[in-house]
Amino acid sequence: MRTNVASLIKGLLVAIAIVAVMGCSGQPLSTREKGTFIGTGVGAATGAIIGAAVGAPLAGAAIGGGIGALGGYVVGNEMQNQETTNAQTQTQIQSQQKQIENQQQQIQQLKSQSETE
Repeated sequence: MRTNVASLIKGLLVAIAIVAVMGCSGQPLSTREKGTFIGTGVGAATGAIIGAAVGAPLAGAAIGGGIGALGGYVVGNEMQNQETTNAQTQTQIQSQQKQIENQQQQIQQLKSQSETE
């Protein structure tokens, strides 16, 4: 039992170290990367706990980490695609708003010209 707890702690420390090193890369993580790392961490922790119950916490952490990474990537990728779509929509809205303002100014100028004639 003591060996299982020690192995569990080692596995969790390795997972934490990997996330810490990746977090210090200097550039902010994309949504896709955040999802992958969160999924990996949660999967590894869950796998380690389940693996400890059957006597193989490191194998459980490795399997859980892989499955969690895949699930986290899928969720993070979908969220990033949605963010990209929202940003494009916002850009289009701003462009159309600017066009409307320009047209309103032109209408005002035409009104002013017709009143002076």
